[in-house]
Amino acid sequence: MTAKNELFPGTLDMLILRVLSRGELHGWGITNKLELVSQSALQVDEGSLYPSLYRMEAKGWIEAEWRLTENNRRAKYYRLTRAGRKQLEKEQELWTRMRAIIDLVMQSA
Repeated sequence: MTAKNELFPGTLDMLILRVLSRGELHGWGITNKLELVSQSALQVDEGSLYPSLYRMEAKGWIEAEWRLTENNRRAKYYRLTRAGRKQLEKEQELWTRMRAIIDLVMQSA
């Protein structure tokens, strides 16, 4: 991820969970989807993506399995678990509250 588009700590996990809430994807698919929906504002590199995926897998928020891609290449496909859906709900609620607080401060005289 480029420095000018650096995310708040923990935000990448929330964004990945959100992308996976729409269906399972492999790592490249996740980065591609984030870039697409952010209109190229977010470009997540492997050095940020995979540690996040491994951490979330260890926490039980996502599951993964090796499969073949459309191009006949082996890739690890990730999907959200029930715990991951609950975590995404918590993250979205926290984000909404934090955004409102930041807006209050930024709009103050």
